[in-house]
Amino acid sequence: MLNEIKSPADIKKLTYDELKTLAGEIRAEILNTVAKNGGHLASNLGMVEATLALHRVFDAPEDKIIFDVGHQCYAHKLITGRYERFGTLRRYGGISGFPDRAESEYDTLNAGHSGPAISAALGIAAANKIIGRDGYTIAVVGDGSFSNGMVYEAIENCAGRRDLKLIILLNDNEMSISRSVGGMSAHLYRIRTSKHYLSFKHSLENMLNKIPRVGHKLAVAAKWVKDYIKRGLAQETVFEKLGIPYIGLVDGSDIEKLEDVLREVKSRGECCIVHMVTKKGKGCDFAEAHPEKYHSVESFDAETGDVPSCGESFSSRFGEIMCRAAAEDGTICAVTVAMCTGTGLVDFSRRYPSRFFDVGIAEEHAVAFCGGLSLSGMKPVCAMYSTFAQRSFDQLFHDVAIQRLPLTLALDRCGLVPGDGITHQGIYDVSLFSSIPGVVIYSPETYDEQEEAFARSLASSEIDIVRYPKGAEIEYDREGFIGGFDLKYRLPPSPDVVIVTYGRITANAVLAAKMLSEDNGGRYSVGVIKLVKIYPFDADEIKKLCCGAKLVYLLEEGMKSGGIAEKLAAEFACDDVAQNKVNGRSHEPRIAIRAIDGRFVSHGDVDSLYRELGFTPDAIAAEIASLMKD
Repeated sequence: MLNEIKSPADIKKLTYDELKTLAGEIRAEILNTVAKNGGHLASNLGMVEATLALHRVFDAPEDKIIFDVGHQCYAHKLITGRYERFGTLRRYGGISGFPDRAESEYDTLNAGHSGPAISAALGIAAANKIIGRDGYTIAVVGDGSFSNGMVYEAIENCAGRRDLKLIILLNDNEMSISRSVGGMSAHLYRIRTSKHYLSFKHSLENMLNKIPRVGHKLAVAAKWVKDYIKRGLAQETVFEKLGIPYIGLVDGSDIEKLEDVLREVKSRGECCIVHMVTKKGKGCDFAEAHPEKYHSVESFDAETGDVPSCGESFSSRFGEIMCRAAAEDGTICAVTVAMCTGTGLVDFSRRYPSRFFDVGIAEEHAVAFCGGLSLSGMKPVCAMYSTFAQRSFDQLFHDVAIQRLPLTLALDRCGLVPGDGITHQGIYDVSLFSSIPGVVIYSPETYDEQEEAFARSLASSEIDIVRYPKGAEIEYDREGFIGGFDLKYRLPPSPDVVIVTYGRITANAVLAAKMLSEDNGGRYSVGVIKLVKIYPFDADEIKKLCCGAKLVYLLEEGMKSGGIAEKLAAEFACDDVAQNKVNGRSHEPRIAIRAIDGRFVSHGDVDSLYRELGFTPDAIAAEIASLMKD
């Protein structure tokens, strides 16, 4: 049946029995595809019926559906003309694992971060009102997003605009990346478990549905009365206190009931919140039992759920480093943003619960909170993914740096990130944070370097950022590198070319140098300088090491604008090297930069993205050879 669905119009024709069959096929397709390609499993399995109900009641793309965070959009993609390409999910050149405006007119907003859906939906609804366009806007927001401050900013603005055709569909599955935390999570739980309300709700529905012929219609019509009575039996919700009509609870896996509620809400023509409950991992035993494990997962066995062991990684090593450090120093605290598992802090959270803080999806709060901890004599380590750290820039600047407070920021998933794509690439942090005075940035490419970087940061009185990629350290021939911790180098006598780089792409620089070297039939003598402390760097030392080279090739797995390569190039351009005055030797080095220049990077495996960006050893060697010929 699924292969016959070309657009949402096709599902509007189906009976509820047929929809049940379709939902099963959608789940099977999601399960099998994610098992092969990796992706977000549990949340998507829980959203199947709700997605079908949304597209049956509303008329996308005229009505706009926005998925907050976006990772729960797989069923939406399957019924909006992308079934035949669904096997390419998250693959290089394939469809994205998140909504993508360039991919389909049904994708209203490129989403990958938590919180913006209600704000964007409110803007669309306000524009519709001004223009006179008749259409609904629906923001699908997970309960985990309600720990994000932007959600409340938007809801407060919604409270004064009840005239707008805007529906906030709260998808309550009690999860985000890790289990939801905070006061709103507790408030939603109280709503879900209100005995008086649930008892009344079930009794009223059962009584009305038993009336022959008209029972179901009466049950729907009585909802207005039920909502009124509910207020006398259950405490008013925070949304109602803000002046936004609240409808709930609704079983998000019951298409017929959810449709009834959505049609009723649609008929009101006003801004409101619909609170539905879904089950993460629905229909898949192992995903239901372990929804956090299967939130975002690499390839696995679709029958058993067995995930191949990924072995040691920078994330797991970070967790070990933190546990050892905390055992020796009672002031060390760990702070994370709804990603305890992803950042490797599960063991720390169990061993040192009083010094572990999961603040939810609240990156801005996390950094300012760390500032308070630091001000009071603690040693906070704030762990998050690079892509989410962007959201905390002002707090790092205003609430920590200006106060001259020490803080360690552990940035995971730095550099190119496989699969998740344009909204999740960890390629902006260096350009952003190096602009803040007093910030020190380390980019280790080995576990030993990672451990030393954290040891330094925990003993520091500054803001220290330790950034590392997803996955394990890369194995390659590191023999011959000398120097201190901050800067290591492997240079032949009088090199023609010096490649200056940092992080995991150092492996490709070394391979490119080997391909070009005279020992391997090449024409050039090539050396490599690897920075571990990437900012501030020792410009004088780097320039001395490059003295006499014809070409200095600056290689960076990050943005060119504001990056380390651009900063180094400026140093070469402005000092005595450019004036041929280093040690009295004639020297006119050519400076070349290979970095990500003025573009967004889409999804795909890292090797494919390296090929696209010219980061492979072959591409690096070819570009250097071409530059040397010019």
